[in-house]
Amino acid sequence: MRKIFFLIFGMLLLFTSSCEKDDFCVQTPVTPNLVLRFYDTENITETKIVQRLSVIADGKQITDSLFTSTSTDSIAIPLNTNTLETIYLLKMNDGNGSSTQNKESTLTIRYTPEEDYVSRSCGFRFIFKDLTLETSSGSSSWIDSLSVKEVPLIDNQFQAHVQVYH
Repeated sequence: MRKIFFLIFGMLLLFTSSCEKDDFCVQTPVTPNLVLRFYDTENITETKIVQRLSVIADGKQITDSLFTSTSTDSIAIPLNTNTLETIYLLKMNDGNGSSTQNKESTLTIRYTPEEDYVSRSCGFRFIFKDLTLETSSGSSSWIDSLSVKEVPLIDNQFQAHVQVYH
């Protein structure tokens, strides 16, 4: 009887010690987005909602836009990890929603993507270094200015990286 008990105990010990610990990636999203927050040009301490905002990546159709007719005071937009530049068309409509009243600005973001090891369960992510930002100017542009033209590093998205004044 003792031999059977020790045999069962030994097999149980063998099975429990051979189990591998489960790893779960609790960081989401792993690769951070660029966070833009919109502010009033006349009162730079107050956020200002952008009415009917659409964000379209360069070379994409309006049906592929990240945001379509959204009213918001901040957005998080992804950067392309396969290139050194991402271009977005930001369309805003303060009026009645007619396409003839759209105001458009182009936001060009240049950066250096770099792989960063997170953990065994999460794998690698990208961080973005040495960002430079430019906006289009002209009569149809609705962005007056950006808080910064350069961002040294984007490694999280817990707060706004750039303040957009309009």
